Amino acid sequence: MIDFNRFTLSNGLRVIHNYDPTTAMVAVNVLYNVGSRDEDPSMTGLAHLFEHLMFGGSVNIPDFDAEIERAGGMNNAWTSNDFTNFYDVAPARNFETLLWLESDRMLGLAFSEKSLEVQRNVVIEEFKQTHLNRPYGDLFHKLRSLVYHTHPYSIPTIGKEPAHIEKVTRDDVRDFFYSHYAPNNAVLAISGNVTPDQVRRGVERWFDSIPRRDIKPRTYQPEPLPDAPRELEVRGHVPQTCVVVAYPMPGYGQPGYIECDLITDILASGRSSRFYRRLLLGGDLFTSADASIIGSEEPGMLMLKGHLEDPSEATARKAVERLMAEASELCYQASRLDRLSYNLTEARPGGVTPYEVERAINRFASDFTFSSLSYLQRAQALAMAEMHGEDINEIVPAYRRVTTAMIATTARRVIDPAHACTLIYRPE
Repeated sequence: MIDFNRFTLSNGLRVIHNYDPTTAMVAVNVLYNVGSRDEDPSMTGLAHLFEHLMFGGSVNIPDFDAEIERAGGMNNAWTSNDFTNFYDVAPARNFETLLWLESDRMLGLAFSEKSLEVQRNVVIEEFKQTHLNRPYGDLFHKLRSLVYHTHPYSIPTIGKEPAHIEKVTRDDVRDFFYSHYAPNNAVLAISGNVTPDQVRRGVERWFDSIPRRDIKPRTYQPEPLPDAPRELEVRGHVPQTCVVVAYPMPGYGQPGYIECDLITDILASGRSSRFYRRLLLGGDLFTSADASIIGSEEPGMLMLKGHLEDPSEATARKAVERLMAEASELCYQASRLDRLSYNLTEARPGGVTPYEVERAINRFASDFTFSSLSYLQRAQALAMAEMHGEDINEIVPAYRRVTTAMIATTARRVIDPAHACTLIYRPE
């Protein structure tokens, strides 16, 4: 059970706080409701660029990192298709220093040409290092464009191409900032050894005067389901053939999202998972096999993925069929006999069992509980829960309400061969 209190400032900033007297530290987390889905298709990667620019100096603070270090703290950030998140950690006695820093860059950036040039070069180099010059680095570029034809999820967070970042101007940066980075488009979460009174006084002192802003609306349309299976085969500088089968799935908070998360755990999480026992231990087709979801706010992807030893086309086709067949077995519940004797290493079909569902739920509950022991992770989880409008203490119970029937029903709806998007990535 995580205790918290919340309040909202007059400018729309939502604040959520957890008091933890067992630590001498405090974490301040600012989650903005802006990500790569908010970008212009002709200028992608801007949200990720802003993750860097927000450390390049604000109206009254020319060197953000220097002030954090002076306070004995550290900071970092991340960007996704949906959100941009900034977090700071310092001794609790320097709590208001963190508020001062975050409030000043929420108020306004310096928008200097030098900072833009420096961060533009950093992001372009990161693009090359992580996506262009790394094996499989552009896999998600190709997979997203296969799954999404109209929705901005078709573009990875890093951007479509470095040329988009190269042409960004200060006017572009200023317009994007004032259209999205605002108190009424953010959640401020605090966890650590600061009392509710300290939090309210400090937050009101540093954030209450920041004006509300008009947030640019999202005007794109939902992505329609594929009207037929899709397939793309590409070649690149990779050591092995990689196959990915992606199925469109519900977005966060929608019926079926939790079930999809559990489905991928049943398939591929741990040494008792189906993929490990039946694809890795039970055969020599795969060198690795995995299943995952991208966890997005709007309809995302449930992905089945494997790396193969044999680069032949026949092996790739067989691998795709095997991944799809394994996932399809979860489309129905096990019979009473299956529940008593089902062996994951056997080749015969077997529906989802209560044991598998319980194991997946317990794994999620354990991971969630242990991550919440960290005041920093707790602050980030509280921020996300507040952004979603949910009680953080209801997340695990929501998973515990899932049954085998719910898993099978969702699997039948999502793991549909008619909606499968298959990417085969071969060595050159």
